[in-house]
Amino acid sequence: MGEAKQKVLKAQKAVVLDTFGGRIHVEWDPAAAVTPLGQLPFFIEFLKVSGLFDAWVQDCPLSYQSNNAPDKRAVLSTFLLSILAGHHRYAHITGIREDSVHPGLLGVTGLVSEDAARRALIRIDESAGIVWLDRHLAKTTQPLLSTPWILDLDTTIKCLYGKQEGAVVGYNPHKPGRPSHSYHSALMANTRLALGVEVMPGNETAPAHSMPGIWAWLDQLAPHERPTLLRGDIAYGNESVLHEAEARNQPYLTKLRLTTNVKRLITRLFARTDWQKAGHGWAGREDTLQLSGWTRARRVVVLRRRLKGDVVLSPKDDPQGTLAFIESAVATTGYEYAVLVTSTDYPILTIAQLYRDRADAENNFDELKNQWGWGGFTTHDLKRCRLIARMVALIYNWWNLFVRLANPQKHHEAITSRPLLLHGVATQTQHGGQTTLTITSQHAKQAAIQAVLTRLAAFLRSLKSTAEQLTDSQRLHLILRRAFAKFLRATAGPPVLLASGISGM
Repeated sequence: MGEAKQKVLKAQKAVVLDTFGGRIHVEWDPAAAVTPLGQLPFFIEFLKVSGLFDAWVQDCPLSYQSNNAPDKRAVLSTFLLSILAGHHRYAHITGIREDSVHPGLLGVTGLVSEDAARRALIRIDESAGIVWLDRHLAKTTQPLLSTPWILDLDTTIKCLYGKQEGAVVGYNPHKPGRPSHSYHSALMANTRLALGVEVMPGNETAPAHSMPGIWAWLDQLAPHERPTLLRGDIAYGNESVLHEAEARNQPYLTKLRLTTNVKRLITRLFARTDWQKAGHGWAGREDTLQLSGWTRARRVVVLRRRLKGDVVLSPKDDPQGTLAFIESAVATTGYEYAVLVTSTDYPILTIAQLYRDRADAENNFDELKNQWGWGGFTTHDLKRCRLIARMVALIYNWWNLFVRLANPQKHHEAITSRPLLLHGVATQTQHGGQTTLTITSQHAKQAAIQAVLTRLAAFLRSLKSTAEQLTDSQRLHLILRRAFAKFLRATAGPPVLLASGISGM
């Protein structure tokens, strides 16, 4: 009779629809153990074997006094699943709250609501929260610092549309006059890993606001862990940044604004015939230059490339002066110019390619803002924006390490890696004390995906069984060595070329 009542209940909930394929009956079963992120358990095993998630939860400075308060592991599990799913708003957490599969795999009974998630960030002391998240961000990159690497520094703008703290009108090339936050970021070139991020008001986009923290962090590193090159865009080509780098004997490569004295240098060099090939149609010529306000003369590399077709130059189209017609008695028009300043002694071709490789940092920003959560999770206070920005960067690093384990030869952005390694309808069943997850992937490469995930699970299983005596940090070191094997291999060329991926130049 009990089964009969259930059948009657289901029959009452069923909806009959007429489709081009015939009549169908639609019914809902909210109690079914089904999830659209069916391949997430592979990532959960990665987090468990590496010890990343447990250590993150244990160190979290979140505490509650009430017996009815949520568990901090459930709070962090909610943030993990929400950020992995590509959410941009706290309200999107509602879409994963009824997941009946993954909370148990993360060691919690359920997920928290969007309001509980917001309130949890309020309860975390800002200073303690920043130290906590920065420490775990460093864990994902620390073993890689012993190999030659490049530090990319840049700032991106996050437009705001409400009355948030720090929503100030500042430099905004795409939406002038729109209040914003500025995200100052440090990235490890070519690994696509975030080293750190700081959220500041929209009118604090200049490096002067973030560089004190960068210098303090670099001073804490051992000499062999420091970057072989500090690389920044036109905003970092000023005396304060260059002087501090030279005081620390830190090699750098930045771009200069096309000021009057820089244009005079271009005019003076234009008629020279000893321009060298700099790749991609560019020609280069080096010289020394001491601008007003500089304390010393520095090596500069002037690059030029002939323009093709009709080019109309305007400040709106060219905010950084990459395209510039130098008006002078010498016929210098018809070219675009870039002037780089560096403390290294690499040849012109290498310098030009190294700066072109800096464009990869823009790909990081595009991925973090549009495919992860840097473009969202906005609150009225700046404190929670700072915490969630670091949390997004941390989970972004975790996912990148996992994807690199699956394919060490190539970086996959989230728009590609999520359908490949995360999405898939999964049904959980239990029988005889055994839990089985049946995954149905609709991806055209499902056979290849299954093979990759099976090999990845075998690697993690072997790591867990053969390295039981190792600590979590030692296991993570082995994972990083496998994920970034191509960056850690020995080379006879200049070390900076290995990190930038141009050793074959």
